[in-house]
Amino acid sequence: MNLPLKIARRYLFAKKSTNAINIISGITIFGISVGTAALVLVLSVFNGFEDLITGLFGAFNPDVKVIPAKGKVFEVDTLKLAEIKNLAGVDIVAQSLEEIAFFEYKGSQDIGIIKGVDQHYHQVTNIDSMIREGKYEFGDGARNLAVLGVGMRNKLSVNVNDFLGALSVYMPKRKEVGPIAKPFKQKTIYPGGTFVIQQDFDNQYVLSSLGFVRDLLGYRNKVSAFEIKFKEGADQEGTIQNIQQILGADFLVKSRYQQDEAFLKLMNIEKWMSFAILSLTLVLVAFNMIGALWMIVLEKKQDIAILKSMGADNSKIRNIFFSEGLLICLVGLVIGFVLAIIFYLAQTYFGIVPIPAGFVVDAYPISMRFPDFVLVAITVVLIGLVASIPPAIRATRVPALIRND
Repeated sequence: MNLPLKIARRYLFAKKSTNAINIISGITIFGISVGTAALVLVLSVFNGFEDLITGLFGAFNPDVKVIPAKGKVFEVDTLKLAEIKNLAGVDIVAQSLEEIAFFEYKGSQDIGIIKGVDQHYHQVTNIDSMIREGKYEFGDGARNLAVLGVGMRNKLSVNVNDFLGALSVYMPKRKEVGPIAKPFKQKTIYPGGTFVIQQDFDNQYVLSSLGFVRDLLGYRNKVSAFEIKFKEGADQEGTIQNIQQILGADFLVKSRYQQDEAFLKLMNIEKWMSFAILSLTLVLVAFNMIGALWMIVLEKKQDIAILKSMGADNSKIRNIFFSEGLLICLVGLVIGFVLAIIFYLAQTYFGIVPIPAGFVVDAYPISMRFPDFVLVAITVVLIGLVASIPPAIRATRVPALIRND
């Protein structure tokens, strides 16, 4: 162990002549511990929400979504579709067609999105695992069935168990009509179930069969998107590039992140803003560290003078108090990490911080990641080292003892 670090360790743990120094040092370590734990936990809670929301979006959004670069729909090219299906990384390809529509159910009316999907859609997105009421099916032989987002169910006051209650879907006619003819095309569908994913989806979407929506819109072979699921362990970036090469510049191939890029970017901004704000609280704690180290410098003036008389230069004296600040940070850091891990385990297994009723989970989700610990450690150590600069400079100004022969 080098001499400055050894002396710093002794100064930190040895009993001080003034009890106030012990108290201030203890408060500083406590503040760093709490700040460290808070930083780790804030990042972990945002990680938990990110994992939760990504998982929820995954029940509605596929691994890859292919949409036209211009317009809303495109004609299905069976040859290109077959090429995509034959790619090594592609597992399943589903087709979907969606459009804004007007819905009416027993006097209740609202605007939403009707989305027609084929028989593979639930395999691509796992939407059938998010069903709250009824079943995930779009026909019972005699009737067309719909699966509504729970928000749409509430807005339209739909009763899934009422087998006679029909949901009317209105769509503007694409061709010009005469003054007497109705400007809307209307079809009837029956509620068969509801799903719960995320508010944006729940409040807008009504799912039905692809054939029903094509008939409603008057399309024969058009879709809004190809929705693709990767094989496990597939080269996702490479597969996306291959899909883009097959389809050309007329199509956009969006990864799972790109499908909800705006929302995820906003969440990341909130995450790092929270981290920055909590880091500022550690800066305030650093003023306590400056005070504690400064008082140690004043108490150890005699020791510093003796060390200088024995040949210690200013850099060695400075390193003693840099090491002192580093040790204070490391002690607080370790205690903070322990506190954060204890809270993480308590939240994971016992849900000690609950979420108000109505959310998809009962307690705040939390997910710890090793890079967060590294980032917090670097942040805390940097703040501690900067706080050590004024006391270290002050220590170098203590004069050496003058011998009187």
